[in-house]
Amino acid sequence: IPLLRRALVMSKRPLLLFASPWTAPAWMKSNGDVRGKGTLKGKAGDKYHKTWANYFIKFLDEYAKHNVTFWAVTAQNEPLAGLFTPPQAPTIAFTAAQQRDFIAQDLGPALARSPHRTRLLMLDDQRIHLPHWAKVVLGNATAARYVAGLAVHWYLDAIVPPGCSLEATHKLFPDHFLLYTEACTGFFMF
Repeated sequence: IPLLRRALVMSKRPLLLFASPWTAPAWMKSNGDVRGKGTLKGKAGDKYHKTWANYFIKFLDEYAKHNVTFWAVTAQNEPLAGLFTPPQAPTIAFTAAQQRDFIAQDLGPALARSPHRTRLLMLDDQRIHLPHWAKVVLGNATAARYVAGLAVHWYLDAIVPPGCSLEATHKLFPDHFLLYTEACTGFFMF
């Protein structure tokens, strides 16, 4: 928080911060561990999903107490990577349908009821999942109402041309922006 506050003061223009979760607490996950391949227990609309959505609100509340606000949150960092990550990585796995239902029934309504004007971003994973992921989530009118844009990572961009992923998604859902949220060089050792 002190570093964020210093950056906000030093910036010549407003900084738009976003947050992206890695994992829920172990007691909420199917594998009973913050690490490894696990999903949220149960299904959208149940106590686990509602509690996880409320964690987002509590996170925003606590940072707001320190005058740090977030422009956006993502529903989950690399939700499909949760199926493939090394066992020591903290993660939650979501399919597109699971993320759609979590957004429509839990996270979207929780954010809408909250005092925060924080936007919601979906996917937050590789663009190879587009446009399929967008069709599943944004094809649902309830979920689409809560989603401002799509968060995309670039690590596997060489596999799928942008016209087949980004452009195709934009044509299908022009009212939802596309934003690269994670990238680095040197990801592949070769």
